Amino acid sequence: MNPLRTLSSTALLAASLLLGGCISNRVNLEEVREFADASARLGAYAELSTHYRDTYLREQPYLPPAADKVARENDAKRHAAYDDFVAIQKAVVLYMQTLAALASADRYDFTPQISTLGTGLTGLAKTTLVQNQVSAYTGLTRLLTRAFTSHLQKESVETMVREGDADVRVLLEAMIGMTEVYAAANENEKKTVLGFFEVALPLADRPQDRLLYTLARAHVQGKTGEYRLIDQRFALAREGLAKVALGHQKLRENLATMSSSEMRHMLSGYVRDLNMIRAGLTAD
Repeated sequence: MNPLRTLSSTALLAASLLLGGCISNRVNLEEVREFADASARLGAYAELSTHYRDTYLREQPYLPPAADKVARENDAKRHAAYDDFVAIQKAVVLYMQTLAALASADRYDFTPQISTLGTGLTGLAKTTLVQNQVSAYTGLTRLLTRAFTSHLQKESVETMVREGDADVRVLLEAMIGMTEVYAAANENEKKTVLGFFEVALPLADRPQDRLLYTLARAHVQGKTGEYRLIDQRFALAREGLAKVALGHQKLRENLATMSSSEMRHMLSGYVRDLNMIRAGLTAD
């Protein structure tokens, strides 16, 4: 059996369980829930992954024929990596969604989360990830499957954070690194597209080409604005992922006092920051 495939049979068995959220002497986990929920809703990473995958579609009209062959080869590599990149992102989001559910005061049903475990990374022979990232992904999905069958809410939150911390850290570091790759690809695309116009526009600055010249300049202004916006989103995504990683680290370090006023205040600060980052990521 492929070690990168999730334990779907166990997950499907867990789908029938509606877990109760009430325990005696329940600690206050509201800030834990809010932090996990805010971390799970940092959804622009998936959009940035798609933007990276589709680089060739945007740059192809501006490529000289001599560069097209290399660009198509890079396009094939990006498509090969895309599914793995998205699988990592989905695993981290699912972990945070599960942690938020476990920290909720309400009853919770993991059926929606279980349904996402049916797909995983590509096979070991094809994966574009390094071994520690593969191991972290596999370990996290196994932890999630176990969490779906747990009946003790407080213990489940502590278990999730304690046992998931190392794998979550590896996957978040991978996502931050991938964002750097995305940003580098976007920078190359920007140079290709805007460089095309730097060469072509002076040649079109003649009275008979005035309409074409004006339209081209307007197009350049629009593309420049697009690249500025996507650069800002890359920066915000990196900042958000770093906040998630640091918040989870602090939660792991303070499991015994996660209901203390100091820890709750700290988590509330991370939630505030993540909400602001998410607003920036979705702004036009």
